[in-house]
Amino acid sequence: MNEYASEDAAAARGTLALRPLTARSIVLSTLLGHHPPRLPVRALVRVGELFDVAEGTVRVALSRMVAAGDLEQRDGAYGLTARLLARQTRQDDSRSPRLRGWDGRWEIALVTAERRSPAERAALRQTMTGLRLAELREGSWLRPANLERPHPPLVRAQCSLFTGTPEEDPAELVAALWDLDGWASHARALTAALDGAADLAERFTIAAAVVRHLLADPVLPERLLPPDWPGARLRDRYGAFEGELAEALRRFVAPVGGARPAGAARAPGEPYGMRGTVGRRRE
Repeated sequence: MNEYASEDAAAARGTLALRPLTARSIVLSTLLGHHPPRLPVRALVRVGELFDVAEGTVRVALSRMVAAGDLEQRDGAYGLTARLLARQTRQDDSRSPRLRGWDGRWEIALVTAERRSPAERAALRQTMTGLRLAELREGSWLRPANLERPHPPLVRAQCSLFTGTPEEDPAELVAALWDLDGWASHARALTAALDGAADLAERFTIAAAVVRHLLADPVLPERLLPPDWPGARLRDRYGAFEGELAEALRRFVAPVGGARPAGAARAPGEPYGMRGTVGRRRE
């Protein structure tokens, strides 16, 4: 990478306001991105080492996550529970959306339930957002009908579902429903930051933000997108990171006799950055 590319990547990282990763978020992000979502404790401890998180801190986080119902522990390995498996499915769908040909029709959901508790309202809003529908006005949700996914019972209990075609320009309607320029700008900054990250730990932190951003992608038909839409490139770049992380995890679960002791010098030919750390030790 030339110095100008490095400067661009550093500038991109500076605009992202990335969240620091706690021991819990490191464990959760690792398992959500791994298939199957189960890893031995030594692998999770090694991932924590990338961030200078102490082994004891990782183990405490694992115990708390088991107690909270986020993880289950069996035979020295930790895996996601059913609730978080559903979250993994949503994240997988965000990286590889199931598309169908678009014929110009829109899916429309109108809230018709007469009495709804605040909890029911909040649950519907969260579900509709996850389904990538946008709210035109309170109780009216819609999007182009180009996605293949079921509507959960919660939606059918509160809404009536229709398909229809707007009389106005669909591109103008899309622009009113979603901040496409804002999403695209942030996606480009994330891509530049991933490209310019110095080591796996830094890419891991950026990739966690990429996952959140992909969940907010409206995944619109191509003809309704602005020119040079960065969604596909961001997904491709994240896919490359997933491959890098998978390779690191394979090394982390290798027999102890074949592993390099913690703190040992990097062997000749070992990929740079696999053992990079970021931040300070968090006890």
